[in-house]
Amino acid sequence: MTYPDTQLFINGAWLDASDGRTLAVLNPATGQEIGCVAHAGKAELDQALQAAQKGFETWRDMMPAERSKIMRKAAGLMRERAGEIAQVLTLEQGKPLIEAKGEAMAAADLIEWFAEEGFRVYGRIVPSRTSLAMRQMVLKDPVGPVAAFTPWNFPINQVVRKIGPALAAGCSVLVKAAEETPAAPAALIRAFADAGLPPGVLGLVYGNPAEISSYLIAHPVIRKITFTGSTPVGKQLAAMAGQHMKRCTMELGGHAPAIVAEDADVALAVKTAGGAKFRNAGQVCISPTRFLVHESIAKAFADAMVAHAKGLSVGDGLSEGTQMGPLANARRITAMAEFTQDAVERGATLLAGGMRIGESGNFWQPTVLADVPQGARILNDEPFGPVAAIQRFNTLDEAIAEANRLPFGLAGYAFTRSLKNADLLARHVEVGMLWINMPAMPSAEMPFGGIKDSGYGSEGGPEALEAYLNVRSVAVMNV
Repeated sequence: MTYPDTQLFINGAWLDASDGRTLAVLNPATGQEIGCVAHAGKAELDQALQAAQKGFETWRDMMPAERSKIMRKAAGLMRERAGEIAQVLTLEQGKPLIEAKGEAMAAADLIEWFAEEGFRVYGRIVPSRTSLAMRQMVLKDPVGPVAAFTPWNFPINQVVRKIGPALAAGCSVLVKAAEETPAAPAALIRAFADAGLPPGVLGLVYGNPAEISSYLIAHPVIRKITFTGSTPVGKQLAAMAGQHMKRCTMELGGHAPAIVAEDADVALAVKTAGGAKFRNAGQVCISPTRFLVHESIAKAFADAMVAHAKGLSVGDGLSEGTQMGPLANARRITAMAEFTQDAVERGATLLAGGMRIGESGNFWQPTVLADVPQGARILNDEPFGPVAAIQRFNTLDEAIAEANRLPFGLAGYAFTRSLKNADLLARHVEVGMLWINMPAMPSAEMPFGGIKDSGYGSEGGPEALEAYLNVRSVAVMNV
């Protein structure tokens, strides 16, 4: 298929930048330029902000049932167009086509759930302490126009997790999506536009990330910030938002431990954690990255993980049978080489992979490292790629201590047949999301977010809407 050039979406219209500036979009499987995306300047941002304010004034006053109807129609369009959208997503991001289609379909599910959850934004009546003639009310109102900043690894999923609850709460949203993967989020926005969303309720811009974020966060129209990305950038944006008293939701980097206890089902652990490790070429914020394995089963686990890694079919995401596509950009290839080299130099054993595949495109071998020392970079910095690092432990308390050693606390995994162990892990592993004896299964109805340096706020469940609502007290005396 032909890859579409991507325009800005402002006040219900698709527009080029007024000065004609664009940025190139590359196919990570070939390294070749496949299209371009419009580059917004100050003039376009001002237009988008003005539209977001007017869109908010319209959207907040619509009945929840009317908002829900539009959102459900957008979900239906995403399902109808999922095959076409998936091809665009794979072309620009690299993930296998089946994963790309799954991302588009999951977006539809999430939109539908929040479309219905918008009916349940309830206030309450509080009895007065002093007079039956007094009525005390707690009201929940949409916070206002939202600035949403999203990454390239899940260019649909990360956008929909922000606009779903925001729209359900009655907010307008101005999205700054990733310039490397612009067409997939544009397809999501188009589904809402075609569903009848009023002009200005959703906007979409691309350009210089630092310039756009600093301008939008400081602007008085924007009342709420939501960001998914690295912890260092998230801290910068949160600090900037704090200067302007803007509320934030931050879904930041992780370094997920996968604890494999002595009594674990090794085959289940490898199938589950291995699948999660190499999904989207490891470019997943909740990907298991530190495999903490009891010493009694460490060799069996490592051998099985090596077999799993070597059995994966790596190639162009559009090719039939591909199980792992390329990394999204050349920077990730450099990072994987540096992580692997550092670990080996510090004493780790390279059991599988560890090399770039070919000279064109951003392909990296699924890699397994065993007996990785604690000082290795890969056990301290999020690798964000297809490298599994295995470390042994003696007691479960040691594993939990190692899991909690880092400041990150987004996701974690554990494998055990013991309910006692499961309870201990659930109570003491410091992560926002923990999956035991199962793959990661985030859903619209469950909270999605981290703790510690992995951020704050939720992008799932009823909790997600709270971040887009002001809570106000109103008391009326009947006279």
